[in-house]
Amino acid sequence: MYQYDKYDQKIVDERVEQFRDQTRRYLAGELSEDEFRPLRLMNGLYIQTHAPMLRVDIPYGLLSSRQLRMLAHISRKYDKCYGHISTRQNIQYNWPKLETVPDILADLASVQMHAIQSSGNCIRNITSDQFAGVAEDEVEDPRPYCEILRQWSTFHPEFAYLPRKFKFAVSGATHDRAAVQVHDIGLYLVRNEAGEVGFKVLVGGGLGRTPVIGKVIREFLEKKHMLSYMEAILRVYNRFGRRDNIYKARIKILVNATGIEKFAEMVEAEWSYIKDSALLLDQKEIDRVRAQFAPPEYDKDAAADSTFDDHLASNQAFAAWVDRNVKTHKVSGYRAVVVSLKAPTIAPGDVTDVQMDRLADLIDEYSFSEIVTTHDQNFIMPHVKQADLFPLWESLVEQDLATPNIGLLTDIICCPGLDFCSLANAGSIPIAKQINEKFNDMDYLHDIGDIKIKMSGCMNACGHHHVGHIGILGVDKKGVEFYQLTLGGSAENDVSLGDRLGRGIEKEKVADTIGQLLDVYVEQREEQESFLETYRRIGIEPFKERVYPKKNLEEKVVASANY
Repeated sequence: MYQYDKYDQKIVDERVEQFRDQTRRYLAGELSEDEFRPLRLMNGLYIQTHAPMLRVDIPYGLLSSRQLRMLAHISRKYDKCYGHISTRQNIQYNWPKLETVPDILADLASVQMHAIQSSGNCIRNITSDQFAGVAEDEVEDPRPYCEILRQWSTFHPEFAYLPRKFKFAVSGATHDRAAVQVHDIGLYLVRNEAGEVGFKVLVGGGLGRTPVIGKVIREFLEKKHMLSYMEAILRVYNRFGRRDNIYKARIKILVNATGIEKFAEMVEAEWSYIKDSALLLDQKEIDRVRAQFAPPEYDKDAAADSTFDDHLASNQAFAAWVDRNVKTHKVSGYRAVVVSLKAPTIAPGDVTDVQMDRLADLIDEYSFSEIVTTHDQNFIMPHVKQADLFPLWESLVEQDLATPNIGLLTDIICCPGLDFCSLANAGSIPIAKQINEKFNDMDYLHDIGDIKIKMSGCMNACGHHHVGHIGILGVDKKGVEFYQLTLGGSAENDVSLGDRLGRGIEKEKVADTIGQLLDVYVEQREEQESFLETYRRIGIEPFKERVYPKKNLEEKVVASANY
């Protein structure tokens, strides 16, 4: 993984001391709330419902065991002994005291971590495929390019105060596991007809109040032009993006208003000035950064193990876990293991200090001291020998980290919602609990198969509800929590935005309503057909009729007319 050089470390250390002084002045009354707000946001600090919330960057999701132990220490010393993994591969602390935040940032800096630009109108954490470096379908490892983008964007003076926040995603695989098409800029590593690897560039994607699928602005971009072309896009956005309306300020609004052809012309014109400037990315620099992501020294005899098959045959629980939580690896004899943060008794994405410490020990023992946070709010151990899977599973079971539900209905994406977030309209965590309590039969979950439930407590869509197979959006109706459901969304190669099912569902009926939707699926599915495939074949009407029977609707209309 990437290691800071002296310049990286100096930048982060100086920012800590700068923010320490800013915090001191604010607490002393020398800075007003309005003056302090942009300063704290640029350091990842929000003011939420109950306490400040600190969002810590985890670039492209990659953590060392030393860093994971530090995150455990911070949760124990400064918070309430847990952290929350976000859909942008970051970790959030919900209970730090404002006066302790500079100390937290200093502790983070000691292990090459920070919270810089994890909030505010700037370029946010660069995200990627959680299986980067080990996926069998990978064209090229995207992490070196994520790191180059991170270094370019950190403290970039021209993009410190953009019209609105800005998000990148980079994928190097044929299967999109990074939601590339719903980011402000999405980059796919692709191979052209000549066999050269470069980037397919998308722009103007995003979720939130106005969900939009990104548009291709360039089919193939040479690697050497990555930074200059990204800078050209950002310059056009910075000049012409709206600043008069926060809801119209994202680049997706500008691209849609301008049209992709005209927007591309504007970018090309801007790019012509900087295309061959100091931003030109030479192969030497790419190789320098790529060397930081060299693969570990794999055991050449790992595939010769026979114990794995023996355990599969003799232990049904282990076999079920392998089926859902263990993924293929490009190196024979190795697997990537998904550590589930979706046990029924916890809020989705939460991980305790004890669990983080134990995971740090386990990745030291089994995964070359590396672990990755995922968009689905889980962890990945990327390099596990198949011979080690059984003892690893036993250890994960002890920590309640081995729920065999990856990709199933209870592997829910869930934002903190009204329990913590000051922007939320409704709770998310209680609905996740309701769903887990109703769907607690693992045989039923496996029969239903792959299905992605994504839930947000407000239109900001931190839970990516627009692209859930079943999306759940919390809404406030005169002080009462209701939930709008959408069907048919996807954030993968077959990207789509979900269709709204109908009027809001009462809070206590959400899980039962999902049960009705699943009943329709079970009745209508063809052999080996997933929920999403069935939905796309039969459309929304059969689901709508089950949830909102016409008879009930007619009775309400009559009752309303009589009244």
